[in-house]
Amino acid sequence: MPSPSLVPVILCGGTGTRLWPLSRASYPKQYWPLAGTTEETLLQQTHQRLQGLPDLAPPLLICNEDHRFIVAEQMRQIGVEPAAILLEPVGRNTAPAVAVAALQATARGDDPLLLILAADHVIRRAADFRATVAAGMAAATAGQLVSFGIVPTSAETGYGYIEAARPMAATTPVPIARFVEKPDKVTAEGFLATGRFTWNSGMFLFRASTILAELERFAPEVVGACRTALEQDSADLEFLRLEREAFANGPSIAIDVAVMEKTDRGVVLPLDADWSDVGSWGALWETSEQDHEGNVLRGRVISEGSRNCYLRSEHRLVVGLGVEDLVVVETDDVVLVAHRDRAQEVKGIVGRLERDGAPESRAHRRIYRPWGHYDGVVEGERWQVKKISVKPGASLSLQMHHHRAEHWVVVRGTAVVEKDGVEELVGENQSTYIPLGARHRLTNPGKIPMELIEVQSGPYLGEDDIVRFDDQYGRSDAPALRPC
Repeated sequence: MPSPSLVPVILCGGTGTRLWPLSRASYPKQYWPLAGTTEETLLQQTHQRLQGLPDLAPPLLICNEDHRFIVAEQMRQIGVEPAAILLEPVGRNTAPAVAVAALQATARGDDPLLLILAADHVIRRAADFRATVAAGMAAATAGQLVSFGIVPTSAETGYGYIEAARPMAATTPVPIARFVEKPDKVTAEGFLATGRFTWNSGMFLFRASTILAELERFAPEVVGACRTALEQDSADLEFLRLEREAFANGPSIAIDVAVMEKTDRGVVLPLDADWSDVGSWGALWETSEQDHEGNVLRGRVISEGSRNCYLRSEHRLVVGLGVEDLVVVETDDVVLVAHRDRAQEVKGIVGRLERDGAPESRAHRRIYRPWGHYDGVVEGERWQVKKISVKPGASLSLQMHHHRAEHWVVVRGTAVVEKDGVEELVGENQSTYIPLGARHRLTNPGKIPMELIEVQSGPYLGEDDIVRFDDQYGRSDAPALRPC
């Protein structure tokens, strides 16, 4: 009997607020290059470290609707064509995500192994990771639910733990005795002394049919909601959009709580591969390569006499002069300066900003779209300026605005501008005016990115002032008032 294929299921949810101001709801940490000096993002690294596993199939990716084009573009950049990108209309934790993946994987009668992965983990020793996954494939094929437990390096109180029924061997799955929520320090130290406890990584390996059967047994309402959401899904380019009402009506529950804590099929396999969930700036400093003074330097950074710091620049020059144990992160609109031991407290700052309605809590000035991106430059009363970059061959939707007019100045490349059915070619240092209410479209016909400066004026300049008539990215069927 041939071995079942191995389907990676990459869960791309989460906002990573402890890595604010870099990680925000509009562009969370999994889409940033954070690990090492590579330019690959955490999502891309999650897939790339799988190369070399036996019977590896194209991945299933699960993300929210707002990030769909980011996910698709990052997969395209590394030459990966996913089996599907499933869009969650609302977040419902990991049990519904796993159920949707299992239902999708078995839709045509297949029964592959599903390797459940988070898109935002760092694993330094990829070969050891692959060896551990391969060691669990036989057990998963035979119907066991394999959980990968991280071999502890300290008595951490920020992780959940898995207790094995007996001391573990490196390559042999052991039945799970219990899952334990985050313990206090003394309890965690006792756990480590037994040799039976590992950190719960949230990574699993099982047959699609097995996890579906256990979900039906312990959480049938999860499977019912997901099955209905898939049956009523809609294709949207390369995406599968789950039906909103059915999916939202299902429970929000983790796969650990829904199944793994209750099943008698659970086994744990210890994973020792230099793993981190990159849960804070301090954790990122610990797992990153440091210079001879213990500093991690990223971007345009100069360090003189500084020690044990994480210094990161995304735009402007950052200089660390004689400082110690600091985290300094510069972005387009925020500079974070924190003691390294307190950097995890930025989550509370984000909560405060959200309560105040501050835009910095959720989005960067640069906003990504399928056609490219735009940057907020400056704004005043009844006007604002943006820099827009359109990819070669890409086109914005045919649209109009009720409350604003726009003036466009092309500063790089060439634009084709359609206004009320009439097209004009606008080159560098040329401009055009879009009156209020005009139907218009912007296209880049060239082979290099086209950039322009947009000046908006009017009584209301919100991104929801748009009526879309036609769109090459399949967004015309979405509600009329949507960001461009």
